[in-house]
Amino acid sequence: MPRPRKPRCLRFQPGVCYFKPQGIPLRMLEEVVLLPDELEALKLYEIDELEQEEAAKKMKISQPTFARILGAARKKIAQAIVKGKAIKIVLAIFLLFLGLSFFSKVQAVEEEILEGKVVKILKEELISQAGQQTLSQQLEVLITRGSLKGKEITVEAGTLPLVGQQKYKVGDKVLIDRSQDLEGNDVFNISDYIRRLPLLWLFLIFVVLVVVVGHWRGISSLFGLGVSFLVIFSFILPNIYAGREPVFIAIVGSLFILPLTFYLSHGFNRKTTVALIGTLVALVITGILAKIFVEVTRLTGYASEEAGFLQVAKKGTMDIKGLLLAGIIIGTLGVLDDITVSQAAVVEQLKKANPKIRPGQLFWQAMSVGQDHIASMVNTLVLVYTGAALPLLLLFVDNPMPFSQVVNYEIIAEEIVRTLVGSIGLISAVPITTFLASKNLLGK
Repeated sequence: MPRPRKPRCLRFQPGVCYFKPQGIPLRMLEEVVLLPDELEALKLYEIDELEQEEAAKKMKISQPTFARILGAARKKIAQAIVKGKAIKIVLAIFLLFLGLSFFSKVQAVEEEILEGKVVKILKEELISQAGQQTLSQQLEVLITRGSLKGKEITVEAGTLPLVGQQKYKVGDKVLIDRSQDLEGNDVFNISDYIRRLPLLWLFLIFVVLVVVVGHWRGISSLFGLGVSFLVIFSFILPNIYAGREPVFIAIVGSLFILPLTFYLSHGFNRKTTVALIGTLVALVITGILAKIFVEVTRLTGYASEEAGFLQVAKKGTMDIKGLLLAGIIIGTLGVLDDITVSQAAVVEQLKKANPKIRPGQLFWQAMSVGQDHIASMVNTLVLVYTGAALPLLLLFVDNPMPFSQVVNYEIIAEEIVRTLVGSIGLISAVPITTFLASKNLLGK
C-alpha cells in the first residue's frame, strides 16, 4: 500500500499560467507542466532566498522532500529553456480545512487570432514595472474578424514590461490573440497592428511606376516577378520545410526561375540568352564559394533566433546550415540578373555602333563599363546588408571588446561571409558575361 500523500501548505498563486518561446504558436510546442508545489518551492528558495530547511517548514514537508521538489522544478525549467518547450503552470485551489489541497484540471489552451478596431480608450496611466515607467491602457475593441465578430471586448495593454510597448489610439486596427485560462475564461492580448492596407497602397504605387516607366517591358517583368513568387512559395519553401536538402532545392528552384523571368522581362533574344548563361555560371561559383567558406568559418546557421525557432518547430529535422547556403544563393540570384543583363546590353550596343569591332576590343571596351558596374553593385550589396543588420551593428558601437573578437562572433561572421561571397559572385559575373557576349555570340 503506497504511503498517503502529506498535505502541503501552498500560498503563492501566479498571475501567469503559460510561458513559451516568442514567435512560435503554442500548438507547435511541447510542454513541461510545473506543479503548484514545484512553483512554491522555486519561489521560497530562489525569490524569497530561504534556506531549504526553513522553506520546507513553510510548506510543512521534510527537507529531503523539499529538495526533491525543487530539483524537479529546476529540471523542468532547464528542459524548457534548452529544448524550447512551453511551460504550463498548474494553478491550485486550496481547501485549508480538512488539510487537503486540490489541483485544478489542466485544460487545453485554445488559441485564435482575431482582428479588431480600437473604439474607445477606457483607461490610460503610467505604471512602474521592473524598475521602469510603462504605459498601461485599457481599451475597448470592436472585433471585425473571427468567431467574436461584431462584439466589443475589453483588452489591457502594457500590463507586462515589454520592449517597444505601443500607445494605441482610437481607430487603430489590431490583431488580438484570444486564449483561455485554466478556468475556461477568455484572455485577450493585442499582438500587433494590421498593416495590410498601407502595404497594398505601396504595392500599387510600385506597379503603376513599373508600368508607366517600363511600358510593355515593365508589364512582362511583373509577370516574371509573379513567376518568382510562385516558384518560391509553391516549390522552394514547401520542400525545404518538408526537410529536403535546402541547397539542392534552391538550385532546382533557380533553374525554374531564371529562364522564365529572364525571357519574360527581357525578351527572347541573344542578349537575354548570354545574360542567362553568365548568371548560371556566376551562380555556380557563388554556391561553391558559399559551401567552402561556410565550412571553413564553422558557421552553423544559428546566428538568428528565427533559425532556432524553426528548429524547435521542426523538432530538429531542419538542415539549418543548408538553409544558410540556400539563402546566400537565392539572395545573390536577384542581383546577378541586373548586372548580367546590363553587361550583355552594353556589348550589344557597342557591336551595333561599330559592326567591324574585333571581339577582343569589344570585350575590353565593355569591361570598362563593367568596372563601373562592379564598383557600384559591390557597394550597393554591402550597404544593403549593413542596413538590414543596423540594429545588430549598433550593439558593437563603443564596445570594449577588440575588433578581432567582434568579427569572430557568428552573428557578425555570417553577414561578412554572405556579403563577400555575394560580392565575389557579382564580380565574376561581369567578365564571364562580357566574354560570352563578345566572343561567342554577339561578337560574331
